[in-house]
Amino acid sequence: MDYRVIKENDLFLLTDLSGNISEHNRGHGLYTKDTRFLSRLALKINGTYPNLLESEADQNFISEIVLTNTATQVDGKVLLWPEALEIVRTRFIYEDVMYETVKLTNFNPHKDQFELTILFDADFQDMFIVRGYQDGKVGKKTGAKQNDTGFEIGYDGEDGIARKLLVEWDEKPARVEITGIGVEVTFNVTLEARDTKSVAFYMMPIIGNRVPVRYPLEFAVEALRASYADWEKGSTKVESDLPMFNSFYDRGLQDIRVLLTDLGYGRFPVAGLPWYAVPFGRDSIIAALQMMSIHPEIAKGTILTMAHFQGEKVDPWRDEQPGKIMHELRSGELAGTGSIPFTPYYGTIDATPLFLVLIGEYVKWTDDSALLEQMIPHIKLALEWIDVYGDRDGSGFVSYFQESEKGIANQGWKDSGNSIVHRSGEYAKSPIALVEVQGYVYQAKLTLSQLFGTLKLKPEATDWSCWSTALKEEAEALRIRFEEKYWMESDQYYALALDEEQKPVETVTSNTGHVLMSGMIRGERAAAVARKLVDKELFSGYGIRTMADGEIAYNPMSYHNGSIWPHDNSVCLMGLNAQGFHKEAVTVMEGLLKAGEYFENNRLPELFCGHSSERGKPVRYPVACSPQAWAAATPLMFVQVLLGMRLDYTKRQIVLEPALPTGMNKLSVSRMRLGDGFMDVEVQRRNEVFTYEVLANTTGWTVLKELSLEHDFPSEEQ
Repeated sequence: MDYRVIKENDLFLLTDLSGNISEHNRGHGLYTKDTRFLSRLALKINGTYPNLLESEADQNFISEIVLTNTATQVDGKVLLWPEALEIVRTRFIYEDVMYETVKLTNFNPHKDQFELTILFDADFQDMFIVRGYQDGKVGKKTGAKQNDTGFEIGYDGEDGIARKLLVEWDEKPARVEITGIGVEVTFNVTLEARDTKSVAFYMMPIIGNRVPVRYPLEFAVEALRASYADWEKGSTKVESDLPMFNSFYDRGLQDIRVLLTDLGYGRFPVAGLPWYAVPFGRDSIIAALQMMSIHPEIAKGTILTMAHFQGEKVDPWRDEQPGKIMHELRSGELAGTGSIPFTPYYGTIDATPLFLVLIGEYVKWTDDSALLEQMIPHIKLALEWIDVYGDRDGSGFVSYFQESEKGIANQGWKDSGNSIVHRSGEYAKSPIALVEVQGYVYQAKLTLSQLFGTLKLKPEATDWSCWSTALKEEAEALRIRFEEKYWMESDQYYALALDEEQKPVETVTSNTGHVLMSGMIRGERAAAVARKLVDKELFSGYGIRTMADGEIAYNPMSYHNGSIWPHDNSVCLMGLNAQGFHKEAVTVMEGLLKAGEYFENNRLPELFCGHSSERGKPVRYPVACSPQAWAAATPLMFVQVLLGMRLDYTKRQIVLEPALPTGMNKLSVSRMRLGDGFMDVEVQRRNEVFTYEVLANTTGWTVLKELSLEHDFPSEEQ
């Protein structure tokens, strides 16, 4: 990465590698509520920028950057020798306050005197304006003013909200100058040889009258460290004899922690840094699904958050209908004035069925029947949305089309304008029924049918057994229609989508791999899909491409038409594991592990280019977010796949069919939460045979020795 970012809850800081926000920055700043509160942050020694020595990104919650001074002289006289000072900038965020300490050490053999100057400014720009995506009527700055412990810069928003940046320090500076380009704060520093001095700053965004509490620096950093220790302690512990995987898993675990936010309904993952540190229906739900075996409580926070913002009315401006789950929630000035529809915006076709899938999977993993009962009204609304608004063309398939003039045209996870394309090169016209969405709907209805058929809920007017039967019948009817319309015999694969004329969009893409997760694809056709996913056209050696090499629209450098998305691979992995295609699953995991070796701190980015591994190391995508929630959660999803873990909820039975990648001969999984307890499992490879031992099991579930589950559906293809 060519930037440094730290985040805690809803506040994040984005800077260059030196820790600065320059006047010509690329969106760098201190942000909360989609507003940039700090637009300039520049550190100078005797009026010149120091040189960068080290800038690490191995920890997301605390950043340490090491600099050294350049030479300064006046009239030929040296005022400060080059490399005389070591300058260490340490910053972290706690309880809506950014803390920064500048530690200065004199490595000259004599006393040195110099000036430390920090330049601050705030522009209060909306995130959409910063990124150049939207414009609109905005408010104005009210100027800067100094007080006894710092200064503040104010802003009166066009949305009627007053905003301020408050900056404070512990030690009185030599001078504070309010200029046309910000506020310059200067300290006169004298250091004896090997002497050290630290200067601390505190930066606080203020919205309305809410002023965050500033804690003592040492207390704040220790409390933050403790919260990360608690997160790790509460996580499923995973260790192997493959160091790359261990690094991969640990990095994903830490990245997910930094992306957690709580809007008052429980913690859930925002989409990613730096530009999507906000709730996203699809992204947050999929990330919660990926980490079910690691932190199932995150699924609960995600469910409750999405339920709170569930659509209530028909509003074309926001692509909203009753029961629909949101796509994206923004809270900046443009949202407040109605210049953009993201308040929230509902232009997503898959978040609603995925919401139901997440409820089902969470209840299966946790037996949290209270949550299921609480969600009954929301489940009803979501199912009604699927059947009424999701199928407005009466095709029997859930499809989308854009209504909001400032909304999104393609409303699946591949939401770029060119992503749904026929083999002729013509873009499909809406309404468009995506292949994976039908799988999500099938899985949602079948899973809910299973839950309502087994759980004892409080008496209500609804006959749950009848509803269970109806959902199962609806799912089966969808499966039959799906096989008739989407299967492409010539390709031995399923179409990407159906267009406005119900014609298949024949292009071979990764989307079909998502349907494996649902169980809607059976028998030889499921096997054909599994084989296609790891054929050279789709599989690059580093992962499954979004579009097959050889298709007319294939482009390895595109956003959605040939690139590789780790989360996309992860959902395919869920399906391969669910269907028992362990060989193919291992191939995909090995590819992603190989790719991870080349990225900083073994962190998988949002996406990377789809060039073949035979060409060389993976090629970065220029504007990929990192860390990104569903990319970070991908190695966490590996755990279920490595164990070959499948659940039969109705019988409380677990099947384990382990398969380990090359180089991994031992895997230990402990503290995995399931039902009312925990499970510890150890897997070993001996002469290419995988064996496992259940070391502890307080879950109330039975681990079977058989290698296949008795499924709740027939085995024929159609």
